[in-house]
Amino acid sequence: MAAPGILLVDKSGGMTSHDVVARARRALGTRKIGHAGTLDPMATGLLVLGVEGATRLLTFVVGLDKTYEATIRLGVATDTDDADGQAVSSADASSLVPSRIVDEITKLTGRISQVPSTYSAIKVDGRRAYDLARAGEQVELKAREVTVSRFDVVAERREGAVVDLDVVVDCTSGTYIRSLARDLGAALGVGGHLTALRRTRIGPFEVAGAAPADAVADAPLLTPAVAATAVLGRLDVSADEARDLRHGKRLAGAADRLEANPTAAIDPTGVLVGVVEKRGDDVKSAMNMPEEAAR
Repeated sequence: MAAPGILLVDKSGGMTSHDVVARARRALGTRKIGHAGTLDPMATGLLVLGVEGATRLLTFVVGLDKTYEATIRLGVATDTDDADGQAVSSADASSLVPSRIVDEITKLTGRISQVPSTYSAIKVDGRRAYDLARAGEQVELKAREVTVSRFDVVAERREGAVVDLDVVVDCTSGTYIRSLARDLGAALGVGGHLTALRRTRIGPFEVAGAAPADAVADAPLLTPAVAATAVLGRLDVSADEARDLRHGKRLAGAADRLEANPTAAIDPTGVLVGVVEKRGDDVKSAMNMPEEAAR
């Protein structure tokens, strides 16, 4: 059986996230591998995979903030809001002045209401939105509140009627970078779409520490304790306290020992006991990790 842990993978372009998971399952000899959020086939960058018992930790990774590097092309809109789609409109963007671009980017920063891309994995009546769109059906997705804490232009290139912007975006989970490209182009009156996307961070995990998808067999796994501590913070517990938590007992009066809520409880041997949270003045297990799944 494969060792439990968290595997950081740098996905290459042209692969689906499922392709990466399938490759990891073959390489590690286990079916029990899941991921904490997909990337489109066009996109590259960080995928966080859970192996064996560590798949239980993925629920705490999915909602973490993320960082992306992207290229937005102004002057052409596509039906998918990215380069994989068909152009649906074009306009001359060459006369756009940088200050106007920055003004509209500022309006897309902070807490915003965003309509996800029609070609997204969101389910509508049990079916993926992109399947409905590809079948020619009308898809209307509801706007959602997201937070874009950084939307910086790091380079600008102009060629003919189009303007390409290299940007860095820090955002909450659920933000669609394709939608930012679409909405920026619409606000500027020229249309826009995404031509490149790379995810460089999910919470505390950086793509710099990830293995290429074709090297997952030899990639180091983050132990459940290390990964949970990175995401949630750490509560060191004694052997007796670890036993009590595993048996469903509370740690009386221990709430003030938690710097974060929830947090990871680690026993004296460095093994993850589980995820704990405050219950009044006490600490209670919110998710136990079987010892064989935590080592």
